[in-house]
Amino acid sequence: MDDELENGNLGPYADRPRTFPNMRSKAYNPLIFRILMGINFRVLLILLFLGLGVVFYIGARTSPIIVFVFSVCIMSFLLSIYLTKWVLSKDEGPPEMVQISDAIRDGAEGFFRTQYGTISKMALLLALVILFIYLFRNLTPQQESSGLRRSTSAFITVAAFLLGALCSGIAGYVGMWVSVRANVRVSSAARRSAREALQIAVRAGGFSALVVVGMAVIGIAILYATFYVWLGVDSQGSMKVTDLPLLLVGYGFGASFVALFAQLGGGIYTKAADVGADLVGKVEQGIPEDDPRNPAVIADLVGDNVGDCAARGADLFESIAAEIISAMILGGTMARHCKIEDPSGFILFPLVIHSFDLVISSVGIFSIRGKPDSSLKSPIEDPMAILQKGYSLTIVLSVLTFGLSTRWLLYTERAPSAWFNFALCGLVGIITAYAFVWITKYYTDYKHEPVRTLALASTTGHGTNIIAGVSLGLESTALPVLVISLSIVSAFWLGHTSGLVDKDGNPTGGLFGTAVATMGMLSTAAYILTMDMFGPIADNAGGIVEMSQQPESVREITDVLDAVGNTTKATTKGFAIGSAALASFLLFSAYMDEVAAFAQEPFKQVDIAIPEVFVGGLLGSMLIFLFSAWACSAVGRTAQEVVNEVRRQFIERPGIMDYKEKPDYGRCVAIVASASLREMIKPGALAIVSPIAVGFLFRILGYYTGHPLLGAKVVAAMLMFATVSGILMALFLNTAGGAWDNAKKYIETGALGGKGSECHKAAVTGDTVGDPFKDTAGPSLHVLIKMLATITLVMAPIFL
Repeated sequence: MDDELENGNLGPYADRPRTFPNMRSKAYNPLIFRILMGINFRVLLILLFLGLGVVFYIGARTSPIIVFVFSVCIMSFLLSIYLTKWVLSKDEGPPEMVQISDAIRDGAEGFFRTQYGTISKMALLLALVILFIYLFRNLTPQQESSGLRRSTSAFITVAAFLLGALCSGIAGYVGMWVSVRANVRVSSAARRSAREALQIAVRAGGFSALVVVGMAVIGIAILYATFYVWLGVDSQGSMKVTDLPLLLVGYGFGASFVALFAQLGGGIYTKAADVGADLVGKVEQGIPEDDPRNPAVIADLVGDNVGDCAARGADLFESIAAEIISAMILGGTMARHCKIEDPSGFILFPLVIHSFDLVISSVGIFSIRGKPDSSLKSPIEDPMAILQKGYSLTIVLSVLTFGLSTRWLLYTERAPSAWFNFALCGLVGIITAYAFVWITKYYTDYKHEPVRTLALASTTGHGTNIIAGVSLGLESTALPVLVISLSIVSAFWLGHTSGLVDKDGNPTGGLFGTAVATMGMLSTAAYILTMDMFGPIADNAGGIVEMSQQPESVREITDVLDAVGNTTKATTKGFAIGSAALASFLLFSAYMDEVAAFAQEPFKQVDIAIPEVFVGGLLGSMLIFLFSAWACSAVGRTAQEVVNEVRRQFIERPGIMDYKEKPDYGRCVAIVASASLREMIKPGALAIVSPIAVGFLFRILGYYTGHPLLGAKVVAAMLMFATVSGILMALFLNTAGGAWDNAKKYIETGALGGKGSECHKAAVTGDTVGDPFKDTAGPSLHVLIKMLATITLVMAPIFL
């Protein structure tokens, strides 16, 4: 087969069954899966029951709430197994579809193995650095009084970091594993009906979402329960339960670390392949998207899985982990200040909310069903409307479960009506999430005016398309910022007036109110992630249909699903940046509390009138722009290599255009795989090293100028300015990129001249510019914002 490929002796391959080369010789499974599969099934079953027994025993020793969380997470895992079996039971279609799918799967799994091998080595190196720092750092007075030693604190933080990194990696693998198996089944279902294809794509995304959210929750719950039992929390002379959440910050940092490099590497891969395929295939050669004659088409389809599925799974996992940990820290701090008799409800509240998220999102996923009378001839329903109904159902259930949870866990005799105020805070967060989904949909769906105006600008050329897209992206930052601002102020005020006061009579519930609003916003995270995973699965399905030359009616179905998928992906990015903004505010507050605990003096304000502090803010804003520039330029350089390779193949193999010679798909896959791994290091290292270096240098300066807290203050300013700049930059990049993509999709429906017109070529240029915006730099900024906050939490001792 390989010799035939090289020599081009395949004859007119449009008339014969087409075969696609595997990217590797054998299927890949991670080491942990290979070990498990090598164990006898009965032995594995016994070990599983023993493990569950230990987990539930530790949970029972900790709190009934933890047992509830464990039970819900395990039930959600069982449900995800059912969804997997249901999806895999669907047929894969004709042999040509299966061959294309196998090539995509091999390419995705091969890249994943190499990428995560590189990330794991960097994580181990960073774990050693953290261990070294913590072995020589100071402890807080509370930790010293509880008998916690430096070595214990160091090993706890490193273990939490490595567990967070491992779970984040598994979350990414799960996202990619299901997408490379569901894509061909969606393609096959599209030959029968649009509704069946939609249902398979949604349930495949639902499997990934339930596993990602469930792992984030159960990982933190197991860590919390283990530390609770091991350290003898709340016993005589030991650590107080209100101080325990601070030991979990390593978990959030590990999750952020892996998510950042997964997003960078996957984003560079997917967009370099996409840009290269579009520029030469669509613009220069005039062939359709995902045409089998394009040498970069397999690399493009592989990129959808490693960039959109694997990276987004790690991204949402990290978002939920960071929000849970920051809310647990703030809940514990508030309970300690208010002298609440049983603080466990306030600390464990985030875990319960996300446990209910698994339940209500499952209901939303199963609400999307196939119709017995649906067929290829029946009119195509609007998939967005169907998904929106499921989301609306999830929102209603979220409001009910949130109210029940606040009454159950946040009721206290010290302020009997406080739970109701916190329930309203949750409602603010839920409304904020819905508003973000609607705003992003408005700016990126071609049913609405902004995208149609952008498409119209393409009729006058490439330049006007770019100008219109940039202006749309800039405008799209206004409404989300107003919504975030309103939600933060509203939630803070509701918490502030809840009636909870400290020993001096000062209200203390404001920050926890904001934390509850963040939980409300993320209380439907599993369904949001389901909609996000739906996008790349539908995109891949469309590519498989095009490459296997299915009838036009089938491609019409996958085109509709793909366009909706673009909107759901953009919606999720808007949702992710909104939750990142609220979570970063919480993490910033947690950082200030931690600095105050180490410094043994109040640290409640950061004065930017101090020159060094203002400089820290400037450095934070600069970091966002420099990081975005390096991420985009990485895509540009890699895309240039792809463009040159595709052009070379078209020149050296002229028979490709007439279906007489086979393109070398493997060469493009190899180029983007090696280049993306190389290019992800520089921006990732910048994000990790910058806050540590700035804090340490200004600590030294503060030591010589008599300002011992200068390093901590400069890092706080850097974190504050980077968060604000990052939110605006990410909103701009995500929305502009999504709008450019759907403006192109709108023209491809036949509007304004349709495919192949000059207007379409201008729209393809805009889409090409928007690709690194929406799928590389923008999503990486979500992670960067939260990682800056978690890294400052972990490294706070070296800034003092």
